[in-house]
Amino acid sequence: MPGLRRVLFLLPVALPAQAPPTDWLIDPSPFVARAEPDADRAELILDNGLLRAQFVTRPDFALVSLRQQVTGRELVRSVRAIATLTIDGNQLPLGGLLGQPDHAFLLPQWLPELKVDPAALHFRGVTIAPIKERLQWQRSRPAAPDAVWPPRGVHAAIHFGADLGQEPQGIAATWHVELYDGLPLLSCWLEVKNGGSAPRELDSCTTVQIAAVEGESRVDPAQTPWTLPGIHVETDFAFCGMTAGDANSHVVHWVADPLYDTQVHYERQTPCLLQVRPKIGPAATLAPGGTFTSWRTFLLLPETDDADRRSLAQRRMYRVAAPWVTENPLMMHIRSADADAVRLAVDQCADVGFEMAILTFGSGFDIEDESAANLEKWAGLRAYAEQKGIHLGGYSLLSSRRISPDGDNCLDRTTGKPGGQRFGFAPALASPWGQDYFRKLYQFYERTGSWLLEHDGSYPGDFDAAARPPLQKGHDDSQWVQFSIIRDFYRWCRGRGVYLNVPDYYYLAGANKCGMGYRETNWSLPRDLQVLHTRQNLFDGTKSKTPSMGWMFVPLTEYHGGGAAATIEPLDAHRDHYERMLIGNLAFGAQACYRGPRLYDTEATLAMVRGCVDWYRAHRQILESDVVHGSSRRADGRDLDWVFHANARLAEKGMLVVFNPLGEAARRSLRVDVRYTGLAGTAKVRTAGEREFALPIDARGVIQVPVEVAAGGYAWFVFTGS
Repeated sequence: MPGLRRVLFLLPVALPAQAPPTDWLIDPSPFVARAEPDADRAELILDNGLLRAQFVTRPDFALVSLRQQVTGRELVRSVRAIATLTIDGNQLPLGGLLGQPDHAFLLPQWLPELKVDPAALHFRGVTIAPIKERLQWQRSRPAAPDAVWPPRGVHAAIHFGADLGQEPQGIAATWHVELYDGLPLLSCWLEVKNGGSAPRELDSCTTVQIAAVEGESRVDPAQTPWTLPGIHVETDFAFCGMTAGDANSHVVHWVADPLYDTQVHYERQTPCLLQVRPKIGPAATLAPGGTFTSWRTFLLLPETDDADRRSLAQRRMYRVAAPWVTENPLMMHIRSADADAVRLAVDQCADVGFEMAILTFGSGFDIEDESAANLEKWAGLRAYAEQKGIHLGGYSLLSSRRISPDGDNCLDRTTGKPGGQRFGFAPALASPWGQDYFRKLYQFYERTGSWLLEHDGSYPGDFDAAARPPLQKGHDDSQWVQFSIIRDFYRWCRGRGVYLNVPDYYYLAGANKCGMGYRETNWSLPRDLQVLHTRQNLFDGTKSKTPSMGWMFVPLTEYHGGGAAATIEPLDAHRDHYERMLIGNLAFGAQACYRGPRLYDTEATLAMVRGCVDWYRAHRQILESDVVHGSSRRADGRDLDWVFHANARLAEKGMLVVFNPLGEAARRSLRVDVRYTGLAGTAKVRTAGEREFALPIDARGVIQVPVEVAAGGYAWFVFTGS
């Protein structure tokens, strides 16, 4: 093996960091992904100038380096199988090398001495291709101007097979990995094929495994949460949460590494081994000739611990991996499904410039009514709304309901009875009722042409102990089966252009919007408190979401109580508050659900709403660009608060909106970091009165902006090049 030993020793696992030509958060265009397979050097490299993944392919396949190119930081400390299958009780690693003497770091000179795992499926080759779309996206409404689908980048398919005589026979696997242009992001997934003549059971699988450099070194038993390694991990197998961490907690695991004997933690419990796997399942049957395709995992490697940059990187990930989240229609929640009430609301939406009308919960809208009369009614109202330029759709409740008879509900494994699910009770999606429910949904959208589904209580990951042939064998496969049913429906909606409001983290599976994050009962507070809560919720929510990813709420009529002090109706009587709620949301680039029977009640209210909407539409692209939280101030009612958006790729490169919650006018000089606008030297600033002036930008990228805001008012400033 002398030739192999020489090749492995020359592997460039420790290249020096190189300064990038530009900041990728300002201009991502120089960072083009490429794949470099080299059979002679027995390696595969994926690199886009921001992230570099290096794999060896002899004597077997293994990840040996994962580097943040801007800083030169290495994330891999130990060689492992990149994925693992358990089929018919047999554990089958995909590649991997054994015998590393110390798992705190990986030295190049060790690689020639490492051994093949005899239990593994072994490397058989690699195929390189451009990235293909993982689901169809019909663009039925405006999205971000730079939204691209499928994403640009490179795809590598790594093929694995069994040795002759290795059990189980006939199993082949392909581990897919994509590297995207313009950001340090990989995605990975697994395909498993049964080439044998008998069915096989895929009991479990780990689709990504990385022995990462620890996020912190701690000696004592953990009393506080660990700092995790510098990889942000999400999947499209996400549910039961309005944040990425909650929604992926069932499948993304940072665990202690049993091989890492030299770690400083006395109990050797440092969480530094990434495993992406469901806790139970998928327990999928592989028929002869059949293929199982897993969920996708997204690995983002921000190059810094700076909160703003990590937040902006995460939001850039969504814009690339799920660009439909940038669709952001202005929307009304119609409180009554009566045809005349719907037409009135649609007319008012058109009058003020709204773009979508949603039949809200409690309106009487019944998507499960498949009578010819109901389908004809909503087809007609959809056509009426379309003539007015409005997309119409409605609400359906799924998971937090109990179905009769009880056999159509998820059954608890311990009791054998319904109950014990996330929301108390839950329909079983593989049951006859569940299948009929989804049949009705497909039929409604095919027959009526409706443009929206607000899907409340979306599948939250409940297990179901019942066997429900032919779809479900029982408890262990029930989560994957039920998730696949709703995922496939959401993908179908995305391909048809149906907008999806889903109060759960289904973005990567095709949903457009989730809650921004608020407490519903707060909308029963007095109006002046609702205004402050709105801006606080928006400031917090846009740290992990683009402005378009989260809905807010504006109860035009009473909601959760509170009486007259909490209610906007009659609208004209509370026009000033109504305007504050409109601008408070629109200034963050976010859409609220304006719930009520109407959007205006007088000509003065109509003019006010239309004026707010016209302002928003005039500056829509910059307002829907990401919030820079380090240049914004969270509302607290004690002083001015403000929000700053930046986007170097637009003509309007920055937007500052300042709010005054005080009882008197206020003058301030605000420090605004404009680095992410791409501006340098001088910025031209335009105000609400169309007054223009120039302000210098200091060497740190900071502008001091003089502002004067009336009591209870707001002011805005647009930043452009000089």
